[in-house]
Amino acid sequence: MKKLFAEFFGTFWLVFGGCGSAIFAAGYPDLGIGFVGVSLAFGLTVLTMAYAVGHISGGHFNPAVSFGLWAGGKFETKDLAGYIIAQLIGAFVAAGALYLIVTNKTDFTSLGGFAANGYGDLSPDGYSMTAALIAEFLLTMFFLLIILGSTNERAPKGFAPIAIGLGLTLIHLISIPITNTSVNPARSTSQAIFAGGEFVGQLWLFWVAPIAGAIVAGFIHKALFDKE
Repeated sequence: MKKLFAEFFGTFWLVFGGCGSAIFAAGYPDLGIGFVGVSLAFGLTVLTMAYAVGHISGGHFNPAVSFGLWAGGKFETKDLAGYIIAQLIGAFVAAGALYLIVTNKTDFTSLGGFAANGYGDLSPDGYSMTAALIAEFLLTMFFLLIILGSTNERAPKGFAPIAIGLGLTLIHLISIPITNTSVNPARSTSQAIFAGGEFVGQLWLFWVAPIAGAIVAGFIHKALFDKE
């Protein structure tokens, strides 16, 4: 149960901090943090929670990470469902908190995209479904290779959260214009449900591509890098 609570709080912080920075601060007049700021925010959420609760649950905060670690032989099948449910609940609660804050602004008119992920007309820069699939697959694959490599018993101890957080920052720097960056089905689901409309219809991609990329990374690490 402690592990599930750790995954809940970690995923909550990732969505609240990362998506919150995109919703509240990215385009703030004159002082907005922009794409670079949002990228750093997502990376910092993972870095801080990996140190805070990673020693309890392993610090997944993402269904794709759980699947990737499972494929790499680092996570048991029996724990998958519980972790993913805890991650989804954490993401939904965080999105709900963001919704309450946004809708209580004095000049509130619309949620807009609510930091949701999309392709085609919903892509920040008009990238197609094919482009989104390739980007989300490759970026999640490399994210898992970073996670599996930096947490390997032969890697320097204590530095994994830094590598993982900076890896997620880099991923966002690359792909915010493409899909608004997912690599995390829980993060995508929570925002899409509140944004509604076609964001929900496109949600399938942000489950399929990240999980497929993560599983491939798990198999690659297990076959090539796990043992001397």
